[in-house]
Amino acid sequence: MHYYQFHIGDYKSHTHHLSLIEDLAYRRLLDHYYLHELAIRQRDIARQIGMRDYEQEVLTVLDEFFTSTEDGYIHPRADLEIAKFREFAEAGKRGAAKRWSKGGDGEAISPPNPAPIATINQEPITNNQKNTYICPPDGEPEVKDGLPVCDHKAVVERYHQHLPTLRRVEVWNAARQGYLRQRWREVAAELAQEKQIDTKDVLNWWSDFFQHVGKSKFLTGRIQHKDGRAFAADLEWIIKPTNFAKIIEGKYHGV
Repeated sequence: MHYYQFHIGDYKSHTHHLSLIEDLAYRRLLDHYYLHELAIRQRDIARQIGMRDYEQEVLTVLDEFFTSTEDGYIHPRADLEIAKFREFAEAGKRGAAKRWSKGGDGEAISPPNPAPIATINQEPITNNQKNTYICPPDGEPEVKDGLPVCDHKAVVERYHQHLPTLRRVEVWNAARQGYLRQRWREVAAELAQEKQIDTKDVLNWWSDFFQHVGKSKFLTGRIQHKDGRAFAADLEWIIKPTNFAKIIEGKYHGV
């Protein structure tokens, strides 16, 4: 692909914690991924995107925003856009072949003069076109399978209580609510397999979880990179699905 839509609001809400170099690395990794439409192999990727002097930042961003598979690192959101593009392209080819292959008398005919090239003067994409891939869409019911309703306020309070050195939550928008709602349901469903639960049981789990996060030097900014900077997680980063799973597995606690 040589073109893809760029949702400024979505990008900003998920990358506000990145440094300038990390932000540049993510943009270049996305461009590389869309251009080649292939999984990214970790080896030599920093050189391929012109950032060989910032290999650690490139790998940090790759690990945060891309998903590791046997074939390499993939980007689910980008894969969705690529699939849509391929489907659209194939549909266009099939439609053109059907229109121009046969005339009314069964004889082959030639296509008309090429259509003019589209310009960039298209109708802008507005904030009303919400991205429902990164989180559950607005209006998704809170109550599901008899599980306790997600108590957003109480979880945020426990985050502040147990991780006072991390960035405070000032804005609780729809995207962040969606992430927490999904993680809450996953936790509640797991706990419900062992016993009947209520909201208090799930909140106790979150308290233990945030204490677990606090034991990681990497997640709490107590490990500095070579350039003297340190990464520190925030609540939105913590409750993203890939990061959440890695934290539970203890991946960031052996650093």
